[in-house]
Amino acid sequence: MSKNSSNGTTNPTGKGNGNGARKTGGRAATERLHEERRRAERSAKIRRRTVVGAASAAVLALAAGVAFAVGGSGGGAQGGPLVVPANASGPGGTVVTYGKADAAHTLEVYEDFRCPYCEQLETTDGPTMQALADNGTYKIEYHLATFLDKGLGGKGSRTALAAAGAALNEGVDKFKQFHDVLYANQPDERDDAFADTDHLLDLAGKVPGLKTDGFVKAVQEGTYAPWAAEVSKAFDNSGVTGTPTVNLDGKKLEVFSNGAAVAPDQFTAMVKQAIG
Repeated sequence: MSKNSSNGTTNPTGKGNGNGARKTGGRAATERLHEERRRAERSAKIRRRTVVGAASAAVLALAAGVAFAVGGSGGGAQGGPLVVPANASGPGGTVVTYGKADAAHTLEVYEDFRCPYCEQLETTDGPTMQALADNGTYKIEYHLATFLDKGLGGKGSRTALAAAGAALNEGVDKFKQFHDVLYANQPDERDDAFADTDHLLDLAGKVPGLKTDGFVKAVQEGTYAPWAAEVSKAFDNSGVTGTPTVNLDGKKLEVFSNGAAVAPDQFTAMVKQAIG
């Protein structure tokens, strides 16, 4: 934005001989010519600004069009049809159940794949949690969240969850193994590495037999992204306010002590005490 100033010119009143009048008239004519030139220059500047402004608007509109197109392309998987993986359970298929279906007790585990405390719990007590499910002490119900994407930025939690849905479609055991691989290879929570589907596919290679053509296609195309959104919504509506949260038959287990996950023998004792 430019600031313009106006310079006024005071012309003396022509008194006296005709030469003075002719000189005064000459000066007036010159001033008119100068004024007309200034008006012409101002008009030219206005035209240039208008052209530049229109061109800028066109560029911005084009950029916006590209942005919407990219957004639409990236969000196509998110906005696709809801496909619930085979082997999903619970209301709306938003729960993953591992273990014997007729187990008398239920261990509810609330996690986010980007949560570092979930990683600590899984690497410390995960094998014990699984062993107790395998021997029928309880079945595990996984309730998965994606709130760290909002808190930290990025989409790693959502993308990892969608990939976990593709693993679940291959089998509950495949989901559990992939789940464990994700936590064993969890990046720093500020690193959105799980947003990279190629990275997730590399990790999936650590699970024998998981990388079928169907699994790879589902991960690349985000087939289970809408399902991941529904799972995340179910978590948000659960009343659970943080991860990890572990409940046994509806009663919360204090799986952390002094900021660290309890030892496996402590976890086992806690479970035995809770179920009597």
